[in-house]
Amino acid sequence: MRVGAVIVAAGRGVRAGGGTPKQWRPLCGATSAEFSLRAFSDHPDVSALVLVVHPDDRDADLLPRSPACDVVTGGDTRSASVLAGLKRLQHSVEAVLVHDAARPCVTPEIIDGVIAALKTTPAAAPAIPVVDALWTGADGKVTGTTSREGLFRAQTPQGFHLSEIIAAHQAFQGDAADDVEIARAAGLEVAITAGDEDNLKITTAADFERAAAILKARNGY
Repeated sequence: MRVGAVIVAAGRGVRAGGGTPKQWRPLCGATSAEFSLRAFSDHPDVSALVLVVHPDDRDADLLPRSPACDVVTGGDTRSASVLAGLKRLQHSVEAVLVHDAARPCVTPEIIDGVIAALKTTPAAAPAIPVVDALWTGADGKVTGTTSREGLFRAQTPQGFHLSEIIAAHQAFQGDAADDVEIARAAGLEVAITAGDEDNLKITTAADFERAAAILKARNGY
């Protein structure tokens, strides 16, 4: 089974501050997008790599010079951006991993788990079970509690058989939180694979420090 990867880097990342979109801000001598690309470029089972970028970034001096990848322009929504990347891989692979460029600390083990699951199921994605107590709240006060049973924190890469996820995207109306939502709307069964607490998604300015600490401890950057 030939596997490709789509790295989604078309968002604006306004909650992270700093002006420049979070995927292009400096991180350990590179950028979050570059670390995400490297993780898949270095993986022996990934044979094709696509980077999806915002139209404003296509010609900017932001895109990494390496690793080598196809660059495509995203759409008005995340779903449209992912579909643009999927279509670029349409004739070269059978399965695809869709990953957020803002998750620079993804490990080979997480990628391994998703690829292994795709041998027996049409879709798979890493997640972490929710272990903390969950509250509801309003106006800065706790209003109740809710069960954490059966709840997971979703991560990427989310993996799919390519033809099936393209069909699911083309049939889906509107935008979605992630590609698992689109796959499930099309009736695809999605296996849960092992996630990792270090596979954080950079969302706020403070997340850059945590990501840098993880990368330095792991790689000596």
